Amino acid sequence: MRLARFHTAEGPVRLGRVEGDLVTDVSGEVGTSLRAILPDLAALAERVAHARGRTHRLADVVLDAPVDDPQKYLGIGMNYRAHAEEARRAGIPVPEHQMWFNKQVSCVVGPHAGIVKPRLSDELDYEIELGVVIGRRCKHVAAEDARSVIAGYLVVNDVSVRDWLAKRSPTFTLGKSFDTHGPIGPWLTTDDEIPDPLELRMTLTVNGEVRQDWPTGDMIHDIYQQIAYLSQVFTLMPGDILATGTPSGIGAPSGDFLRVGDVVRAEIQGLGALENRVVAEG
Repeated sequence: MRLARFHTAEGPVRLGRVEGDLVTDVSGEVGTSLRAILPDLAALAERVAHARGRTHRLADVVLDAPVDDPQKYLGIGMNYRAHAEEARRAGIPVPEHQMWFNKQVSCVVGPHAGIVKPRLSDELDYEIELGVVIGRRCKHVAAEDARSVIAGYLVVNDVSVRDWLAKRSPTFTLGKSFDTHGPIGPWLTTDDEIPDPLELRMTLTVNGEVRQDWPTGDMIHDIYQQIAYLSQVFTLMPGDILATGTPSGIGAPSGDFLRVGDVVRAEIQGLGALENRVVAEG
């Protein structure tokens, strides 16, 4: 299934089932919070699949962030081989272990929301990433069992303010957490829809120019190893988002950062696309 949160001009946010270019309201069956139903999604699947609420064309609704209230939004740094090599050439040491950081959940926005360029920086950068959404509460998950705790996948743009990463916030948190710098969506694609999440193509363009184009299989630490690593430390909760790393092609090495008016499109095979315009702050 593909599950989206959406609203129309005249109504509140609803939960819908996406099929082709249509979205059918399933809120009457399961409510409007995707995060709330994730632990019971398998049991509710039949009700969601056969719900007969009002149907809209996707072109006639606004898609909201599929998970608007995650407890945790975590990202891993330098987790693609080509990106790690890019960093090494720039004199940045590649971490020996998985390197995780927080994105504050207040950065989350929908798949077509504006990305605000902050007044205090001209180093606004993009990072396409495969987003993994946790489906049930779990701790100490073995890598070979990790797929069983995944609810599904979405597209992430891990927007970053590079000078704040390098100079103002050694832990990465501030440079990764500006408001609107966490576009996700366009919907949650459930795990059963994706035969192998490590065989997907990711493509990011800026104003139609390809900047990133890479397979998810180039990860150094795959998504199952990531879940195993994190769940040693803390309990993962339904709706937690893991941004699983970006490939080479980010703007930082060339200094080709985002400007007001740029349109960033991030697409992952089988999962849909984000398309966000950069807007001025205030």
